[in-house]
Amino acid sequence: MAARATTFYALLLITSLQLLLTCHVSFAAGGRWKLLLPNVGISAMHMQLLRNDRVVMFDRTNFGPSNISLPNGNCRNNPQDPVSKIDCTAHSIEYDVASNTIRPLTVQSNTWCSSGSVRPDGVLVQTGGDRDGELKARIFTPCNNKKCDWIEINNGLTKRRWYSSNHILPDGKQIVIGGQGQFNYEFFPKTTSPNVIALPFLAETNDRGEENNLYPYVFLNNDGNLFIFANNRAILLDYIKNTVVKTYPAIPGGDPRSYPSTGSAVLLPLKNLEAVKIDAEVLVCGGAPKGSYLLAFRRKTFVKALDTCARIKINDENPQWTVEKMPRARVMGDMTLLPNGDVLIINGGASGSAAWELGREPVLVPDVYHPENPVNSRFESLNPTTIPRMYHSTAVLLRDGRVLVGGSNPHAFYNFTNVLFPTELSLEAFSPAYLEPEFAKFRPKIQSPKSQVMITYRMNLKLKFKVAGEVKGPVKVTMVFPSFTTHSFSMNQRLLVLDNVTFKRSGKSTNYEVQVKTPRSVNIAPPGYYMMFVVNQNIPSEGIWVRLQ
Repeated sequence: MAARATTFYALLLITSLQLLLTCHVSFAAGGRWKLLLPNVGISAMHMQLLRNDRVVMFDRTNFGPSNISLPNGNCRNNPQDPVSKIDCTAHSIEYDVASNTIRPLTVQSNTWCSSGSVRPDGVLVQTGGDRDGELKARIFTPCNNKKCDWIEINNGLTKRRWYSSNHILPDGKQIVIGGQGQFNYEFFPKTTSPNVIALPFLAETNDRGEENNLYPYVFLNNDGNLFIFANNRAILLDYIKNTVVKTYPAIPGGDPRSYPSTGSAVLLPLKNLEAVKIDAEVLVCGGAPKGSYLLAFRRKTFVKALDTCARIKINDENPQWTVEKMPRARVMGDMTLLPNGDVLIINGGASGSAAWELGREPVLVPDVYHPENPVNSRFESLNPTTIPRMYHSTAVLLRDGRVLVGGSNPHAFYNFTNVLFPTELSLEAFSPAYLEPEFAKFRPKIQSPKSQVMITYRMNLKLKFKVAGEVKGPVKVTMVFPSFTTHSFSMNQRLLVLDNVTFKRSGKSTNYEVQVKTPRSVNIAPPGYYMMFVVNQNIPSEGIWVRLQ
């Protein structure tokens, strides 16, 4: 058994001394890394950015003490923990982006390998987990007074949900799909009976002894149906009628891309939103060859990960995958949509598989994918980190354009010594090249509307902004839905490029105004909070929060 973590009281809340230790910044042409906090008390297995620029993070609850105490000296009974029957440590935290500080939160049941999404009102709904948490739903309502905490709903789910995927739906509910041994889906809040609906596709994509269909990649298509990818292929599902509308071919080569042969996937930016037919493309990158999990688990043989991405236009009459070669092999990588429409590919290893102790060769170099470039010129390698981020790592986009990176615990317990990849409690920020000082004069600054503005569908929205330098080419306005990220998949991640109506400059000043059309339907953009950016010459502004309803 892996060595247990150092005693929980050795490392508690971040102190002012600890903050002084986080000033290291490395710069390079391909972005820069900054260590934000060396120890946040937990390993960030799950992350969700909220509308108040706080990030909720959590781990599992049955592996012994974490490295941060529960607030107010609280403890809880934890009979399912083999180490700590009485647990006085926190397994969830809230990170404040502006102040670079954390506070502990309290979860009462096991959130291990769970899923979630934010509701249209900005409240985080998190579902499932293991053992005493497998049927639970949990609610976290953002607040600014540091008094909000998790609220648990017993029997919020009908079926055990462990390694499932969630997606926000046009009506504001969530669909919860799959999970270990669950070839079905259900809704939260629960609908009228039957709440559980069979999905044979998940049984068909289940590899015996390996699965390779957990945490399916789920995206809402602009026709209201769901694109669901598992293993090496996908379907388009009418979840209301439980009808498969379209069946997609397997990715050439047939290797799996889903957990534990974990790749990652994104819905590429949606644009031309006023068109009769809107193109929607899905990009799936990385993974592990079939059999990699069993070879690593049984024989300690670590097969080289996949070094390809596959891209498909899901609304074509005869959709086919186009395969592209990545700069390097990657398993357990994260894919994050950047405000300018590029895709950041980060974290993971170059061989082995997801699951405890089964990954090797950390990939320290992030790559960016430029979806608008011609084939064979879409990838660009960036400045490396020094911290391996292996199994149970996470990455989320922040409103200021940085990417928050945390987690990595490939062990059954917190283990900091005598292992290849120690449990990682640190938190980093990666700043893409568009945040380099040399581009500051081209970076827009939104003057109005102010953050937290409410907008509606099919409206003409005016944004006033300043740019010190040259404004060149069409200015883009993008909207990004904040994702729930775990196990290399950012659930609900969605970027919209709004259609420009008018653009003007106020004389010779640095003031500009762009008028855009907001999305026309809930299928294109589910209701909720989005980050909105103005992009000039591929350089995004800091975002503002908008609530679409």
